Amino acid sequence: KKIPFFSSLSYDELKQIDDLIIMRKYKKGMFVFLEDEPGEALFFIKSGQIKLSKMLETGEEQILQILKADDIFAEVVLFDQGPYPATAEVIEDAKIGMIKSEDVNKLIKRNPEISIKILDVMSKRLRQAQMKIRDLGLKDTRGRTASMLVKLAEEYGKETDKGIELELSLTRKEFSNLIGTSRETITRILSDFKDDNLVEVGRKQIIVLDLTGLKKWS
Repeated sequence: KKIPFFSSLSYDELKQIDDLIIMRKYKKGMFVFLEDEPGEALFFIKSGQIKLSKMLETGEEQILQILKADDIFAEVVLFDQGPYPATAEVIEDAKIGMIKSEDVNKLIKRNPEISIKILDVMSKRLRQAQMKIRDLGLKDTRGRTASMLVKLAEEYGKETDKGIELELSLTRKEFSNLIGTSRETITRILSDFKDDNLVEVGRKQIIVLDLTGLKKWS
């Protein structure tokens, strides 16, 4: 019920979905699936973190999203039966629920109202994704970096005496891939933000010192 994708379903509908769930545990570094593999299921995170990424023609990795508990992914294959559009890698030991597309399709044939509710959620998620793409296209690298730091602070931040510590184990290269720029550029921007007392930067740690200040850049 806490998962937005299923939150509009009734108790009886949720029970039918629950009967289809296969729970699995993954260790850090394991892959849930690889890009272009046959799409067989949608997934949701019970605990842990997942990195979704695509491989560019240049051979560079483009990180699309970092997901946490209660997030779903690969829902696009639910209806089109196509391949997975990205690679899902575990970046923090995770417990993941899997629901096979064929099982959901059988359920939908018996209960068409479930598909209407799910499609409504999917359309809202698509609209949000389109708005995100539009916003990113209007911002320079500094603005995109600030926006990402704000987003990560709000979703993964832990309040400390110093500020908001990002509970993410991302290398500088992975962070640059998340922004869609080079490691050198991100290092320079983070250094500038540090000089402005907006963030504190460690080897694999970022603490947001001034969230309001970052939002002015985002």
